[in-house]
Amino acid sequence: MLLERTEARPNQRQEASAGVHSAKQRAAVLRWTRGLTGLALLALVWEVVPRLGLVDPYFVPPLSTVVGAWWELATTGQLWTHVQASLVRSGVGFVLALALAIPLGAVIAWYSPVRELLTPVLEIFRNTAALAILPVFVLLLGIGETSKIAIVVFACFFPVLLSTIAGVGSVDVQLLRAARVLGMSPVTTFRKVVFPAAVPTIFTGIRIAGAAAILVLIAAEMIGATAGLGYLINYSQYNFLIPQMYAGILTTALIGLAVNFGLVAIERRLSRWRA
Repeated sequence: MLLERTEARPNQRQEASAGVHSAKQRAAVLRWTRGLTGLALLALVWEVVPRLGLVDPYFVPPLSTVVGAWWELATTGQLWTHVQASLVRSGVGFVLALALAIPLGAVIAWYSPVRELLTPVLEIFRNTAALAILPVFVLLLGIGETSKIAIVVFACFFPVLLSTIAGVGSVDVQLLRAARVLGMSPVTTFRKVVFPAAVPTIFTGIRIAGAAAILVLIAAEMIGATAGLGYLINYSQYNFLIPQMYAGILTTALIGLAVNFGLVAIERRLSRWRA
């Protein structure tokens, strides 16, 4: 009788685990279904409202017309030229911002004298809008690629910096004490304890910076560029190519979604230790 009860317990645990896993799968499917339904409703509204004349179809063309313009740009290769230019600029600026902001944020959070020295200066620049300082970059660096990459670095730098400072500064003191008891050096403690614990908070800033990299670059490309999604949108507006303009805006939104999903996937991979 005792043996039967002992054997029954693992089976019950397996069944409970399978039930929890199945419930999570159903919840995930339900979330995706609701999300896709919302997108379908948005597409339907965009298609129907201009055709019913509720808005001027010249200025807000139906979604099918926009998709047709997008397909034409894609098949002729024009869209890829603009997308490639924007992705290179935003990608380089984004990576440079990460390379600068994460180490500096960790140093500021880890060493109080550095924090006290740099915080006032960083607060001044943090509260300066990136687009407000764009003319300065253009004057100093010209209207070429350097100024556009620089404005992306500036826009992405502070969200990552602040999230790194918050993440490193909020690490549980008990973890630090445990690392000290185990005889870990400060470098090892930071690498194996502090940084992994701060990753979720750091990625909050990284995701904000990913969105900012696209948005600020689009605005910069509208001012002075011969290629890029911002240039495409601006050129289409001035030449009354309205469906083409919306195609550029739609492409920007899709790239933003792709960047966000990619960063979320990386965050989950780096935070596998979390429940």
